[in-house]
Amino acid sequence: MDFIRFIREEIEVIRERDPAIKSDWEVFLYPSFKAIMRYRVAHRLFLKKHYFLARLISQRTARKTGIEIHPGAVIGKGLFIDHGHGVVIGETAILGDNITLYQGVTLGGTGKEQGKRHPTVRDNVMISAGAKVLGSFTIGENSKIGAGSVVLREVPPNCTVVGVPGRVVKQDNVRIPRSDLDQVNLPDPVKNDIELLKEEYLSLKRQIEKIEVHNM
Repeated sequence: MDFIRFIREEIEVIRERDPAIKSDWEVFLYPSFKAIMRYRVAHRLFLKKHYFLARLISQRTARKTGIEIHPGAVIGKGLFIDHGHGVVIGETAILGDNITLYQGVTLGGTGKEQGKRHPTVRDNVMISAGAKVLGSFTIGENSKIGAGSVVLREVPPNCTVVGVPGRVVKQDNVRIPRSDLDQVNLPDPVKNDIELLKEEYLSLKRQIEKIEVHNM
């Protein structure tokens, strides 16, 4: 019965977050759907210490879908992987509820840690295409990770992170709605710095012009 419940929940999640879906039947074609359903089976086997069978399922799933989820990872409800090719979720990763991952996302380790090696991602987080979150730290709830970012340290709740290495460019106490899946309209810290430099340049230019006029 639990598995049937998971199927119904996953159909609802995909239909809610992907406007391209026209019917429930289309959901069964989704790599994300296949990967998450098979992860649920592999995770149960992993918890029962049937490690080989669990890894067999996960590796076959990775070859068929392009999505590699280690059966030891702990994943809550409502995970949505859009397209998904190249997504990797490591063994000790912990994911909360209502998380959205796009293609090419890695929740990995640095190779220097023991024990808990992979990130913990809290509820309602969106991680955009190509982003890499590497290490054993926490991404706070309701946060957004911009496309192509490389996150190497903890992110507080309600933050927007962009860049390489990733840095927080926006933080407030307002909950980010679950439906807010905009990967494009994120703050651009480089552009902001350039605009600030332009303003300072124009200010200095005006001061020099005033001095030149005065000396004449």
